Amino acid sequence: MSTPLLSDDELAAALQDLPEWTQTGNSIARTVEAPSFLAGIELVRRVAGEAEAANHHPDIDIRWRRVTFTLSTHSEGGLTGLDVQLARTIDRLAQES
Repeated sequence: MSTPLLSDDELAAALQDLPEWTQTGNSIARTVEAPSFLAGIELVRRVAGEAEAANHHPDIDIRWRRVTFTLSTHSEGGLTGLDVQLARTIDRLAQES
């Protein structure tokens, strides 16, 4: 089953509600600075659980307390509603940390 790519207008509207996220090409990314290394790892663990449940997985880069999440729907070659949904979930989890 295919997931439609977001139009430029749809993506712009979604990013207005996701101010921590930036678009680069066919992906969006956000870096979270955790209070400690272990807190960052715990955030990754929680995001991984949500991503697995949604069957939509981010690229994750961990550098000490800084965790960068990059989202794109690789099978579609760009950004879809799945990316926006996961970005909102990551924002919620980051706020709870």
